[in-house]
Amino acid sequence: MPKFTVNQMREAMDSPHNIRNMSVIAHVDHGKSTLTDSLVARAGIIAAADAGDKRATDTRQDEQDRCITIKSTGVSLFFEVADEMKSHVPAPSDPDRGFYINLVDSPGHVDFSSEVTAALRITDGALVVVDSVSGVSVQTETVLRQSLQERVKPVLMVNKLDRVILELQAELEDTYQNFVKILENVNVIIATYMDEVCGDLQVYPDQGTVAFGSGLQSWGFTLTHFAKLYAEKFKATPEKLIKKFWGDHFFNNKTGKWSKQQDDGYVRGFSKFVLEPIFRMFKLIMEENVEKYTKLINTIGIKLTNDEKALTGKPLVKTVMRKWLSASDALLEMIVVHLPSPAAAQKYRVDALYEGPLDDAAANAIRDCNKEGPLMLYVSKMIPTPDNARFIAFGRVFAGTIRTGMKARIMGPNYIPGEKKDLHVKNIQRTLIMMGARTEAVDDIPCGNTVGIVGIDSYIVKTGTITDLEDAHNIKVMKYSVSPVVQVSVAPKNPSDLPKLVEGLKRLSKSDPIVKCFCSESGEHIVAGAGELHLEICLKDLAEDFMKGIPIIQGNPVVSFRETVTAESDRMCLSKSPNKHNRLYMKAQPLGSEFCDEVDEGTISATGEVKTRGRHIADTYEWDINHARKIWCFGPDTTGANVMVDVTTAVQYLQEIKDHVVSAFQWASKEGPLCEEPMRGNRFDLYDVTLHADAIHRGGGQIMPTARRCMMACMLTGEPTLLEPVFLVNITAPENALGGIYSTMTRLRGHVIAEDNRPGTPIYNLQAYLPVLESFGFVSKLREATSGQAFPQCVFDHWDEMSGDALDSDDKLGSLVTS
Repeated sequence: MPKFTVNQMREAMDSPHNIRNMSVIAHVDHGKSTLTDSLVARAGIIAAADAGDKRATDTRQDEQDRCITIKSTGVSLFFEVADEMKSHVPAPSDPDRGFYINLVDSPGHVDFSSEVTAALRITDGALVVVDSVSGVSVQTETVLRQSLQERVKPVLMVNKLDRVILELQAELEDTYQNFVKILENVNVIIATYMDEVCGDLQVYPDQGTVAFGSGLQSWGFTLTHFAKLYAEKFKATPEKLIKKFWGDHFFNNKTGKWSKQQDDGYVRGFSKFVLEPIFRMFKLIMEENVEKYTKLINTIGIKLTNDEKALTGKPLVKTVMRKWLSASDALLEMIVVHLPSPAAAQKYRVDALYEGPLDDAAANAIRDCNKEGPLMLYVSKMIPTPDNARFIAFGRVFAGTIRTGMKARIMGPNYIPGEKKDLHVKNIQRTLIMMGARTEAVDDIPCGNTVGIVGIDSYIVKTGTITDLEDAHNIKVMKYSVSPVVQVSVAPKNPSDLPKLVEGLKRLSKSDPIVKCFCSESGEHIVAGAGELHLEICLKDLAEDFMKGIPIIQGNPVVSFRETVTAESDRMCLSKSPNKHNRLYMKAQPLGSEFCDEVDEGTISATGEVKTRGRHIADTYEWDINHARKIWCFGPDTTGANVMVDVTTAVQYLQEIKDHVVSAFQWASKEGPLCEEPMRGNRFDLYDVTLHADAIHRGGGQIMPTARRCMMACMLTGEPTLLEPVFLVNITAPENALGGIYSTMTRLRGHVIAEDNRPGTPIYNLQAYLPVLESFGFVSKLREATSGQAFPQCVFDHWDEMSGDALDSDDKLGSLVTS
C-alpha cells in the first residue's frame, strides 16, 4: 500500500526546494531498474521482499520478457526523511516537510540512448549506476557525457557488490583498489565534459556522493552511515571520521592509532571498518554457521521473524542485509542531500535550456522557478495510453503552473516567434501525475515537477514547448547521441490496409524520440532506427500495438549513404538557363571531416553570428575571410554539413537570384547525382554569373533548375564517392573468444582498434569499427563464432569514405551506385 496520498503529493509540489527530479542512468545490465525497486518499495508501492525481482518500472510485457528496459518510465514518490538525516539536509529545503521525488528510470542499451536524452532533459540530478565487476563501460561514458551536457549533477552507485563477495571471492584490499579504479574512471569522464557553470561535479565517497551496495538484494550504504555508527566508539565527530574511511588511512588494532603509511599491524580504514563486517556476514551465512551468524545478527541489532530465521543461503543474506543496510536509505540520503532542487538547478540550467534572450519574462521565471510567472513547459516524449489509442505528453514544468482546462500555446520545434508556423493555441484537457504504469489526475501542477498532459497529442509530434506567454521563445531542442541510420521498408500484407499502416506509422513516430517514418521516392514506407534491436522493437510495436495485429511485410534492412566529393572539380562548370540568357559558373570542393563534425555538434551553425562564425572558419580552416563571411546557407534542411559560398566579385543583380540559388542548393544537397542520397561535406563556390538585364527573364523558373544542374556537374567532376555510416562496436568477451571475434570482424570489413584487459579478470574489452552495411545479423554471427561468450554493443560513430570509383560500373562501388 502506498505510504502517501495524492493530496500529500500535491501539497509537496508547492515547495520547489523540497522536490528532487532525478534519472537513473547506466550501461545495459548494470542494474538500474533493479535498484530503482528499492526506492519504489520504500515508498510502499511494491512489497519490500519483492524489491529487486519485480522491476516495477519495466511496465511493458516485452521489457519483463527480455529483461531490459526499452522506454524510460517516470515514477513520482513521496518520502519522509529519517530524524538523523535532518541535520544534513541543505538549506533552504525544509527537512520536516517530506520530500517529493520525480524519478525517471532510463534504458541502458545503446539503441535506446535517445530515451536517456529525453529523461535527462526533464531532470536535474542523475544516479549513475556502475557494475563493480565489469566497471565503467562504453555506454556509462555516453550517458554521463549526455548528462553533463544537459548540466545534470551526477551521484554514483557502485552496484552488484554481492557478486564481488560471492562469485569473485575477492580480498578486501583488491575490492578497495577496484572501487578506486571505478571512481577514477568516472571522475575522469566528469572532469572532461563538465560545465564550469555547475562547479565541481566529481564524486567522492568521503563527501557522501558515492554509495556501494547490491540492487538485487536491495542493500547499500554510504560512508556517512558507517561514520555515524563508529562515531561513539572513536569519540569523534562523523565528519572527521568519514575522512579516515577512504584513501590511505590505516588503523592499528592494538595501539588504536591511525597512520598514513601501511606499516606492520596497520589495516586500511575502509577495509577494516566498512568491508570486513559485510564480508564476514556473507561468509558466515553462506557457510551456514548458524551459531556465529545469529550472534552477529543480534550484535548489529536486527530483528528477524520466525519465518525469516528459517531461511538459509542467499535468501537469508538478502533479508539480513536489507534490514541492516537499506539501499533506499543510502540512495535517499544521496538524492536529498547531494542532488539539487529545481529552484537551485534552474539558475544554472536556464541558458542551456532557453533559446530566447536570457533577460525576458520567460527566462526570468525559469531562473527563479516562479510558479506565479508565465507557464514554460517542455514536452520531452509522448507515452501511449494502455489501449494505444491516444498519447500522454510527458514533460516538465520549468516555470508557472499548468492547469486543467487552461488555454495554452503549443509550439513545435520549428516555431519562430511572431509567426504562425508550428503553433497551436488549444485547451489542456487533463494534467496527470505519472506513477509508472498508473496515472493520477490532479487539477494543476506547479513548476519544478514532471507532468503528463492529456488531449494535446494531435498537435505535438515528438517534442514541443507549451506556454501562455505571447512572445516566449522555444526551449532548446534535444541533441541525441545516436542517429537513425538503419532503415527497413514496411507494407501491409493486404493492400486495403494501407490507410491503417499510414496511421500506425504516424503513431509509431510519436511514440519514440528518434524513429523516422517517411515515404521514399519509390513509394515505399520506410522506418529508420538507431540499430537492429531498436528497429525490431519499433516494428513489433507497429504490428502489435498501433495496427492491432494487422499483418505487415518487412523488407530487407537498407542503409542510408551520403554523397561527397574527394577533390576540387577539375574544371569550371557552366550551366545555361532554359531561355539561354543566364549563365552560372561554379566549382565544388571537399569541406573536410573536422568541419562536418563541427556543423553536427552545432559549433558552426546556420543561426550563428556571421562575423564570429566567419572568423572561426577563417582561423581554423584557413578559408579566405571574405569567403567565410559570405556563406549563403547550409544544407540539406538549412542545417546539414554542406555549404554554398559566394566567391564572386562585383556582379550585378546577384542578391535578386540568391533565394533561387539557395532553394536549388537545398534541393541538390537532399538528393545528390550518384544515387539520390543526401550530400555531406561539400562546398559549392559560385564564381561568376551572367544575368539578363530584364528581371522577368531571371526568375525562379530560369535560375533554380540551372543552379541545381550546375551543382550536379560540380559533384561529378570532383571525383565523387559515397560515405557509409560506421558503427563503433564495443565487445566484452573472455580471452578464449578473441580468435572468433577477430575472424568475424575481418569477414565483415570491420577492424579492431583497441583491446584492453580488465585487471584481475580474464575479461577483455575490444573496440572495433564495423560498417553499418555489414552489421545485419552481426550479433548472431559473433555469438556463433564465440559460442555465445561475446557481448557486442553497436553505436553509430562516423561516416567513412568507400573505396573504389563511383563512376566506373565495373567497380564494386560503381555497381552499388547503379543498383
